[in-house]
Amino acid sequence: MTAANVRAISRMPEESGQALAEYSLILTFIVAVCVLAATFLGLAIASGFNGILPGF
Repeated sequence: MTAANVRAISRMPEESGQALAEYSLILTFIVAVCVLAATFLGLAIASGFNGILPGF
């Protein structure tokens, strides 16, 4: 490698912090979707049981 290439490579910013931030945002989105799905599923199950219980 030439000296210019070595200097250019050494000045490139590290992207590991950026990748970590992107992964944390994706994980946060997935967790939010799972919580919302569990909430709506729980409400649907509860309303189903509430509809069945008066029959007994």
